[in-house]
This record gives sequence, structure tokens and C-alpha cells, in this order.
Amino acid sequence: MATRDVGNGPVLGTPDDFPDRPERGGRLVVHVVIGVLVAIVAGGWGYVMWSMNGSANGAVPQVVSFAVLGPSEAEITFTVSKPDDREAVCRVRAMDVHHVEVGSKEVRIPPAEGTKQVKERLGTSAEATSVHIQYCNLV
Repeated sequence: MATRDVGNGPVLGTPDDFPDRPERGGRLVVHVVIGVLVAIVAGGWGYVMWSMNGSANGAVPQVVSFAVLGPSEAEITFTVSKPDDREAVCRVRAMDVHHVEVGSKEVRIPPAEGTKQVKERLGTSAEATSVHIQYCNLV
């Protein structure tokens, strides 16, 4: 039960019944610290994405086409851009309908050819539904 007479005012009181809030300082510092942390995380994530796309190591693959030739074979055509004086090793990977690897092959691209188109066949343990380049690294 209320101990005050409710007839003329609110039960919990009016804003004039309470003291003013003390001034809170330091919000700028908190916002700056949060901004710096967000920038560090975003920069780190950007570096990870940049290093995973192949441009950091100098060999950039691009799939042109792939074909499933039967339950035990697949074919892929791709290009690799790399420095003329370096050799590259690319791993080709075939996947089935459940995204399980059913075949793989490492392909060597010799030096003295900057951008080269490569056509490779690979054997598979089951029928593939996709073929892609897992990675290309300079040797």
C-alpha cells in the first residue's frame, strides 16, 4: 500500500522530487577506444580475405569451364596469371553432390609463361558435380 496520499500527484513522485544526475564525462574516450578496436578487427579481416584470394602470393587462378565426363572422370579448363620467371602449383578439386571431395590433382605450371590456359582431366571416385581450383601457389 502507498504511504502517501495519491489524490494530488503521482505515487512515485515528480521529477522535481529527485536530485539532478551527476555529469558523466569520458564518453569521447570510450567511443574512440571502440572505434580503434573496430578498425583493428576490420583491418585484420580485410588482410585475411586479401591473403586468401591468391593475389598475395602472385598466382591468380580463374576457372573457365568444367565438365563431368562420367562417374569416374572430370575435366577443368582454367587460366593462371603469374610472374613469367616463377613456377606455380595449383590444386584442382572435384566435389560430389554432398560437397565431398571425390578427386584431386596438383597441376604444375612451368616458368616462362605469364598467363596460361590449362586443361586438365582428373579421375574421381564417384560422379562429380563441380570442379574448382582450391589454391595456386608460386614455387
